[in-house]
Amino acid sequence: MGLILVSEEDVIRIHDLVLNDGELAGMAKDKSLPGALSRIDFRLSYGLIRDVFDLAASYAVVISTGHLFNDANKRTGFRVMDVCLALNGISLEWNTAIIGPKIIAVAQGQVDELALAEWLRTQDKG
Repeated sequence: MGLILVSEEDVIRIHDLVLNDGELAGMAKDKSLPGALSRIDFRLSYGLIRDVFDLAASYAVVISTGHLFNDANKRTGFRVMDVCLALNGISLEWNTAIIGPKIIAVAQGQVDELALAEWLRTQDKG
C-alpha cells in the first residue's frame, strides 16, 4: 500500500509540542503507547486500512480515546492525524470550530474510525 506511518517516538514528540504551560507532561501510568499503536498495525495487517484517510483516522481514534498521556490526548490525536495525512501527501485546511467538536466526539466514542475516515475524505479538495 505504501503508506507512511507515524512512529511511537514521533507521537511522543508531537504530544510534547501540543502541551500548554501548566499541563501535566508524560505518559499515563497504566497505559501503553506501543500497545495502542499495535491496534493500527493489526488493522493494517488484516487489510482494514484501505487508504491514508483510514490510517489517519485510526491514529486519531487510538490516541484520543486511549488516554495514553496525562494531558492533551485529543490535541495529540488531532496533530498525529494531521501529520499522518501530511506525510502521505494530503494537506487539509482545518477550521477549529469544526475539527474541535469532531475530535471531542471521537474521544467520547460518538465518532468511530470509519466515520472519521469518511469525513476526512470529504475534506480533501485535491
